[in-house]
Formats: sequence, C-alpha cells, structure tokens
Amino acid sequence: MGIKAAYMVPHPPLIVPEVGKGEENKIRDTIHAYEEAAQEIGRQKPDTIVLISPHQVMYADYFHISPGEGAFGDLGRFGAGQVRMEAEYDTEFVDLLCQSAYAEGLPAGTAGEREKCLDHGTLVPLYFINRYWKDYRLVRIGLSGLSFAEHYRLGQHIKRTAEMLERKAVLVGSGDLSHRLKEDGPYGYRKEGPEYDRRIMEAMGEGAFGRLLEFPEDFCEKAGECGHRSFLILAGALDAQKVRSRRMSYEGPFGVGYGICTYEVCGPDPSRAFLRQYEADVRARRTLEREAEDAYVRLARETIEHCVRTGQMIRMPEHLPEEMYSRRAGVFVSIKKDGRLRGCIGTIQAVQSSIAEEIINNAVSACTGDPRFSPVEPSELEALSISVDVLGDTEKIGSPDELDVRRYGVVVTSGYRRGLLLPNLEGVDTVEEQIAIAKQKAGIGAEEEAELERFEVVRHSV
Repeated sequence: MGIKAAYMVPHPPLIVPEVGKGEENKIRDTIHAYEEAAQEIGRQKPDTIVLISPHQVMYADYFHISPGEGAFGDLGRFGAGQVRMEAEYDTEFVDLLCQSAYAEGLPAGTAGEREKCLDHGTLVPLYFINRYWKDYRLVRIGLSGLSFAEHYRLGQHIKRTAEMLERKAVLVGSGDLSHRLKEDGPYGYRKEGPEYDRRIMEAMGEGAFGRLLEFPEDFCEKAGECGHRSFLILAGALDAQKVRSRRMSYEGPFGVGYGICTYEVCGPDPSRAFLRQYEADVRARRTLEREAEDAYVRLARETIEHCVRTGQMIRMPEHLPEEMYSRRAGVFVSIKKDGRLRGCIGTIQAVQSSIAEEIINNAVSACTGDPRFSPVEPSELEALSISVDVLGDTEKIGSPDELDVRRYGVVVTSGYRRGLLLPNLEGVDTVEEQIAIAKQKAGIGAEEEAELERFEVVRHSV
C-alpha cells in the first residue's frame, strides 16, 4: 500500500466538450492521453486520490489542504454549468497529513479556506477520472509561495501518510505548462516559454525529478508556467522510489503548453532520493561560497548572524581593509534564500561615517526591518546568500538612452517620491523594466514624468 502511481496532467477547461464546443478537437492527442491515463487510474482502483491544484487557494507561506467532508463544483464560469461533480474527502488522510507536516515544521493545514467549491484545476482531471473510477475519496491540496524544496517535502509527507494508513493511493499533479508560447496566446510570447516546456517535458518524461529543483524561479516566472510546484509535490510523493515513466503527449496550439506523463511505482530505490541529493549539493556550494566571501560580504554575514541570534548590533571588527574604515558611500545589503529575495535595505548616499558602519547598519535593517518580509529566523541563517553593493555617486541624466541595465543603477524622483533599482539584477533585462520597477517602488505612476539619475556600483558577492 501507499502511492502506487502518479500522473502529470493539464487542466484546460476547453478540453471538456461542453466547454470546448469543438475547440477541443485541436488538442486530440492530449484528450487521447488523458483518457488513457484515466483508464490506468481506473485499473488501479485507488482508495484515495491526492490531487494537487494550482487553482486551489494559495498562500505565500502555507499549504492549504481542503477541510471538511467533501465539496462540489461545476464548470459554470466556463459556460458549462451542467458539468457538475461532487467529491468525498478522505478526512483521516487529511488529519494525519496535517499532523505529519506540523511535526516537522512544514506549514500545511486546513485553516484559511476561502472557496469550498472544487476549482477547475480539480474538476478537469476528475471529469476524465470519474468515467473509469468513482469509488475513491479525495485529498485536495493547493500550492504556496514557499521554496521548491518545501513543495517536494510536502510530497514526502503525502507518501508517508499513504504508507502509514495503508492506503492504496494515486497522486495527480494538475498543472499547465508555459502560457507564453505564442504572440496571440493569453500572455503573449517569451523565449523562456518554449524553453521551459522543452526542459520540463524532458525531465518529467524521463522521471528525472531532481532537475525540477534546479529550475531558476525567475526563469519559471518568465515562462508563465502554472504547474511546476504541482510537479514538485508529485516528485516528492515518489521520493526514493523506482518508477516506470511514460511521456504520453505534449501540445500547445493555443499558446499554453499541455503535457501528460505517467509514473508507475516499481519499488524502493534509495538512489532516487532527489531532495537529499539536492540539499547535499547546496551545502557543498555554500561551504565553497563562504570560503570565497570577501571582507564586505563577510562583515554583512557576521552582522546578520549576530543580530538574529542575539538581537544586538555587532561591534566594529578589527583588521578590515583600510578603505572600509576611511571611505563613505551608500551601501545596499541584499539577502537571498533558495534563490529568492529575503531582505534588501540600503542607502543611496552615505549616512554613516564609513562603509563598514554603513554595511553593519543596513545588514541589520535587511534582516529585521524590510517591510516586505518577516525578520530572519535563526534556523534560516545557514541557507542565506548575501551580497553587498557599494554605490558610486549619482549623476543626473536627461534620457533613458543614457542608461545600461547591466552597468548602471537608476534613481527616479518625482517631488518627494524617490525610488532606486540596482543594476544587473536577475529578471530585469531592459531599461524600460528597470525604470518601471523603480517607479513602482517610489509610488510614481507608470505614465508620470520623473527625473532620472544613474550610478555605478561595485558588487561584492560570490
């Protein structure tokens, strides 16, 4: 007993004939693959179906698991209210899953339900599955803004729960691929769209789940993907298991990628404990990074670690490079965790009497006072990457043509409102994007006039 199989499936409502009204014929390969996958589930005769949906309620720092005895839903918002479904929830599975996650500090539970009705990310897979098997109970789980690793970890808890309850279970990872495959698609075209679909179908088609953890999050965002985190939970539920992988179909005629892959569990395989391998690689990289940190980054890290652990400001260290004591400059301290921003505070011009003091004060503010984030916790310290940007003098410019997104940072000013964006940031590829983000940070409207200044930085990072 336990997770016997898993399925990667899309959820376009138009694949349902009552919604598509003929348009579904443009994705016949997807329909045929869906039918075959649903028939496999019917042959499995699972007691429980765990379904991961990106359109379930989503929180930044919490996985929502649907509570209660069950729910119903229909495709009325897509013009097919006659397509209705009910689902009975596996309450014992939900309770034990919540307990398992809580015991290991993974934020997951049944609190915070906003909409009881089944979402279309759930309804579309069930539309096919219910033709071949209805004698199951459902566990419905949403995604979160937490790291890729935490999504994989939730899958491990699902696996453990199924085994503890001796449930015969299958998991369905519902999710479309890129929404940016065509100019006339729902979100236009970006080169990352087809590249994401190629990479994800290779990884999922081969069952190479470790690769999912290595996708850069900003790359996934640019690709406009929908299901990556669903697939990570699926991968976690198959952790340390040998699987028979099968790539069944891929299509994207409407500008959105639809992929179907199936996984039959064939027994234990410790060599496929992908999260453990990934975390070991990350620890090794962090050790090398720390050894390579220069005095600027090392001072910021020591400041952050001392502040988080003691609540106190660090004393000024001795034996720093002379320029850190004698020079004054604006400084930004940036903190990342798992590749995602965790805090960033800085000064455009010098406020303290030296660069060293500037770093210390801004490092404390970055880890405790960035209003976008909660204060850094002691348990997070080992996972942090830190960079320090020392700003040069600003100079006024008359046109965006005088900017270079890689070389220059920008300051935008309108009255008392002032915003800054550093140069050479991941995900900021054009001057237009750079100015727009700086305006947004300052509360300046996109169409409002603003004075422009540019500056260069010396970036200290690994």
